[in-house]
Amino acid sequence: MRYEIRIDGHLSKTLAEAFPELDHVLVSDQTLLYGPVVDEAHLYGLLARCQSLGLCVLEMRRLPE
Repeated sequence: MRYEIRIDGHLSKTLAEAFPELDHVLVSDQTLLYGPVVDEAHLYGLLARCQSLGLCVLEMRRLPE
């Protein structure tokens, strides 16, 4: 499975490194994190990581394979 997580604002290099398994791209005033997600536990772990870092998740969606 591949997912995209849309974050409000631009992530610093340090914050982006908190998600080594995902690629990222800056778009307008947002950051898109995207890449493979192994299973549901991994997905919830990514969201928990966003929350613990104080990131505002605007959208999350599954990408086509």
